[in-house]
Amino acid sequence: MNEIDYSPFWNESLKQLEQELGEHEFAIWFNIEYAGATPDSIRVRVPSAFYRDQFVKAYQKTFEAKLADLTGKNLTLEFLVEKKQAAPEPAKGGAPKSPDPAAPAAGRPARSKHPSLRTDLTFENFVIGENNSFAANAALAIAKNPGTAYNPFLIYGGVGLGKTHLMQSIGNRVWAEAGKAKIICLSAEEFTNEFIQSIHDKTTHAFKNKYRQADILLIDDINFLEKKMGSQEELFHTFNALYDTNKQMVFTCDRPVSELKNLSDRLRSRFERGLNVDLQPPNYETRCAILRKKAESAKLPVPTEVTDIIAKNISTNVRDLEAALMKLSAYAALVGKSITLEIAQQQLKDVFSQSKHGNVTIDHILRVVADHFKISYGDLKGKKRTKNIAYPRQVAMYIAREITEYSTTELGLEFGGRDHTTVMHGCQKIEERLKLDPALETNIQQIVAAVKEMSTKG
Repeated sequence: MNEIDYSPFWNESLKQLEQELGEHEFAIWFNIEYAGATPDSIRVRVPSAFYRDQFVKAYQKTFEAKLADLTGKNLTLEFLVEKKQAAPEPAKGGAPKSPDPAAPAAGRPARSKHPSLRTDLTFENFVIGENNSFAANAALAIAKNPGTAYNPFLIYGGVGLGKTHLMQSIGNRVWAEAGKAKIICLSAEEFTNEFIQSIHDKTTHAFKNKYRQADILLIDDINFLEKKMGSQEELFHTFNALYDTNKQMVFTCDRPVSELKNLSDRLRSRFERGLNVDLQPPNYETRCAILRKKAESAKLPVPTEVTDIIAKNISTNVRDLEAALMKLSAYAALVGKSITLEIAQQQLKDVFSQSKHGNVTIDHILRVVADHFKISYGDLKGKKRTKNIAYPRQVAMYIAREITEYSTTELGLEFGGRDHTTVMHGCQKIEERLKLDPALETNIQQIVAAVKEMSTKG
């Protein structure tokens, strides 16, 4: 391996990023060291695996772009964790732990990292709770026998609930155990961009061959395909080719495919052909388990009372839990103090305040309103305009505008892709009725109380 000195460019990149990001943010997130380079990469020393993972998600692309501007080359950052991880201990009760999906099967040498799969997104570090057990067990079954059942497999749910984690866990397990499997993992946006580029370059034949010869196709965020009819058409034919040859497909989406407004009926029917599962926000016990798992992985000593208070105050998603833990980790490292309950309460008070407000979701409102008026959840987001549906929908819109910070445009999207003027009209109707019907105000207060109670339960 030929060594090369990129340190002058490294130092200049750091200098420019400090000016762009600000001294405070830079001090927290750029606790990294230059550890050598090859012609195509720079080795970066980081204090922990947890720190590395957070840096990769937030700053790796920005840093690499800055290096490219200065060097004229596309350099890749390769991370070295300074503290070596201890070997895993046997599980309690003498039962052996599940094998690491990145480890080779008996008698086969270890495989190199898959270029599109993250090594930290595995079944071993996915915490299973009531909110995701069905999806996780289905994913495990698929990884064991891809293409034989649950094909296609579609996981849907809100931001930060683990859709991508489960999808990539399948890829990592198959990559480790199936020596010749051709795995393709990408986002729907990347699929679309690559398809457009193939048209421009007149290489559509190569594009089709690439995807239709895959053994495992993993596509994230298919909601991106709305209104992109050319990409939908290409994916439809790719889907058919893979399905007919029993090749496994896994997709993620931010909502049920039935709620994707601008999706062709025939592609929608393909997505719904297999197993569709949803992920819900984790409950309190699962949130505690997630925090402890993350702290253990990062070798971060966090008292039980600290994980408990974070779990009680943040019930939105896994990403918000990770962000809170990372903030405490950064603070403890910078000031040289151990994490205590007092420090957690002080450093996370703004996060807790924001989270309590943000725990109320449109989903909570829709479910409570549907139950109150004895109609279906789907009707509130659907197209029906009959009086027994339109009125509860207007009540839900009014409550959502009153107790959340969603704009009318965002609310329109949440209510089945409606225009913002529809939301404004619905809210005005309820305001007018409130002036004439005192009982309505009581009903709305009861609904709001039920929504807030649901949001605190997680």
